Amino acid sequence: MELEQALHAARALVLADLAAGQVAQADIVSLVEDAIAHRRWWVEQWPEGAAFVAGLVAQDVQDALLERYGRWPLCPVCVDGGDPHALDVEPELGPDPHWVCAKTAVAVARVGSLGSAGSGED
Repeated sequence: MELEQALHAARALVLADLAAGQVAQADIVSLVEDAIAHRRWWVEQWPEGAAFVAGLVAQDVQDALLERYGRWPLCPVCVDGGDPHALDVEPELGPDPHWVCAKTAVAVARVGSLGSAGSGED
């Protein structure tokens, strides 16, 4: 996968998930751009890692949001637990990343598909 194509795809996937959660405000979109800039350097150093960029950008944005705003995306599986937690990206470094509930091991949606997650599968 070409570098710019991988970066544009990663940006689109993460923005789709932010929009699905109605948190795609300008300051948060800036966090995506920061993550893309950081990962551009990373994938230039390791071109074989282009397939992993979407998951890494999602994790970068998730980490930045946690520092500034709180957990994102919140787990839709464990709504009755009283302790809201964020979904994790799995695999941490691999192709085809998914948002997964770490408590139940349920794959909620592919990165980029949170808006269509409803049945737990996509």
